[in-house]
Formats: sequence, structure tokens, C-alpha cells
Amino acid sequence: MKSRILTMLLSGLCTLASVAQDEPKLSLAPTGRVLMDGALYGSNDSRFTDGVAIPDVRLGLKAGYGMWKAKIDIGFAYGKIGLKDIYLQADLNPSTFIRVGNFIHQFGLQSATSSSMKEGMEEPTSNEVFNYSRQIGAMAELSREKYLGTFSVHAEGQDALLNRSNVVGKERFGFMTRQVWRPSTDPSTVIAQVGISAAYDKPDKTNVYTLNGNFPTRVAQVSAIGASVSDVRCMWRFTPELLLARGPVALESQYFYYHAVRRGSQPGYTGSGAYALVRGLVMGGSYAYSPLDGGLATPRPKSLEIVGSYNYTNLTDAGAAIFGGRLNDVAVCVNYYINKYMMCRLRYSYTYAWNRMDEEGKMVDPIHLNTVEARIQILF
Repeated sequence: MKSRILTMLLSGLCTLASVAQDEPKLSLAPTGRVLMDGALYGSNDSRFTDGVAIPDVRLGLKAGYGMWKAKIDIGFAYGKIGLKDIYLQADLNPSTFIRVGNFIHQFGLQSATSSSMKEGMEEPTSNEVFNYSRQIGAMAELSREKYLGTFSVHAEGQDALLNRSNVVGKERFGFMTRQVWRPSTDPSTVIAQVGISAAYDKPDKTNVYTLNGNFPTRVAQVSAIGASVSDVRCMWRFTPELLLARGPVALESQYFYYHAVRRGSQPGYTGSGAYALVRGLVMGGSYAYSPLDGGLATPRPKSLEIVGSYNYTNLTDAGAAIFGGRLNDVAVCVNYYINKYMMCRLRYSYTYAWNRMDEEGKMVDPIHLNTVEARIQILF
């Protein structure tokens, strides 16, 4: 009898030990970033003043528990506190997940990288104008060897974060998707990817939608182009993308098209833009691919990269009597990836903005801007 009881106890202890081993462990990891910039300007606009700044500071936390992940990210910049990424994610398998919360939904190549990891230091103005900021919503992603697809539903981000629904009233909401075909992602041969993202939105209670792009620098923040479209019934936009890479050379490009359907007999409004980036690794081997992001992976530590870029953005639609302005920008950026957590950048750009009306309906004088910027950043 005693031996039978002892055997049962040992069997029970073994079962409990097995269950304990199968139970997932909770993992916690702090996250953060610091950007430290300095800039010299040459412009016909007196608002640009040479200076230094810390344009972005982030502190946050990542958590993991089995198939579940979560992230909370708080931003501190220029004395303001803002809520950034706040989401819960379920990994259904290594290549499929569902994410719910406040985050950047995938919409083209640039949405696969954070604002601090833009290849050219500052994001192309076309992407700033026509892409989405963080939105509250849900996104499902499916990644296969030659295919990447995302599907999102979202509401307006900031208003819903700052106020209750009875204060905000009717919120803007919409749908978007990114569809990518990647016939080759082998860095030893060639990386080739084409895709298209599309989105449909309904406006908030004001029926007004505003598009705005700043000059590509964060030490001084000056609006370059901007359009306010009234009496909007619905909006839709799309952006085809192209990514090619072979060894230490890569090309990235997107075209953006935006159209707002307006109420009554008012003519619709159309805006557009495009950018192209040519990247080259002087040191650091070849570019690699990141399947879940649908873009190139961050170069390895000790890599030296040179990036040349061109951007054109048009927010003027004479047929709709909206003169939001046009912008050209050319830039060269040198990136040195010091280690896994630190990098430094040096960037020169020339930006020209014209064909814009002010709020009184008068044409604004063209603005040209030469910028030399340097940045040290820490990211973990």
C-alpha cells in the first residue's frame, strides 16, 4: 500500500513538473530612443534658425507571454508627452499575427520602418503627407515566402486617445490593405519586391480633411505645403511600391495618389507625390531582407551607408480651387551604424516649395532651403 501511494505521489509530481515546463514564461524588456540633432540652414525664410534639439525621446516596455505580445511606448519631445505605440498582438504562427491597439498600420514601404530609422534620416515629404500616422484599430498580417498581405480597420488615433466618444463625436474611420509580391528575397542573389497599398476613409464630424507636410528637418519645424479640403464625403488613396537590391546596392520607390470625393456638385480634390531612394553600403557587406516588415533589414553594426533621394509632392489642384503647394527635395545622407543600439548620421538637402496660397487666398512666395544636419541616436 505504501509503495502504491508513493508511486502515485511521484507520478503526480512528474505531471505537475511537466505542466510547469510547458507553461510559457512572461518576458519583459524596456525600450527607448533618444535623437540628438544639430542643423545649419540657408534660406530666404527667416523662420529657419540654426540650432540644436532633442526632437524625440521615447520610453516604453515590451512584454511577451507565449503567443501574446504587448507594447507600450511614451514619447517626450519639446516638453510634450504623447502616447505612441500601445497594442496587443497574437502570433498565430511565425508568419501570421493579429494586432489591436494604437500603432502604425502598414501602408507602403515607409510604414515598415519607424520614424527614427528612415534611410534618409528624414522621411520623404510624400510619405509624411499621404501616409497615416498612428491609428486605433486592428491589423492582420500574413507573410509567406513570396507574398505579404495586411488588412486593417481603423479609427482616428489622436482624438480618440485624448477624449471620450461623446466629446469627439463622429470619428473618422477607414480600411486599408498592403499587398506585396516578392519573387526573390535571397541576399546572395537579388532582392525584388513589388506591391500596392490601398485605403478608403470616411471623414469625422467636421467633414474636413487636412493634408500637411513640413520641411524635412526637425530642429526647426516649418510647414512647407498644406491643403484643407472641406465637405468631404469619402477619401481613397493608393501607393504602388518597388524594392530592388543586389549586394550592397538598393533602390526603393513609391508613388502616392490621393482623391477626396466632396458633397454636392463640388469638384473632387486630388493630390499626388513620389520619391526614390538609392542606397549603397560602402562598408557592411550586402543588404538583407526582413520578411515580416516587407522591406530591407537594418544594416549590421559597423556598416557605412550612403543614401541619395529625390521627392516631389503636389497638393495643388486648380480644378478644385485648392492651392496647397508643390515641393521638390533632393538629399544625400551618410549613415554609420556604430553598434546594435547606436548610429550617427550626416545629411544635406535642398528643398524648394512653391505654388501655395495662404488662408487669405494670396499666393505665398516660393521658399528655398539648404539644410545640413547631424544626428546621434540611441535605440534599444
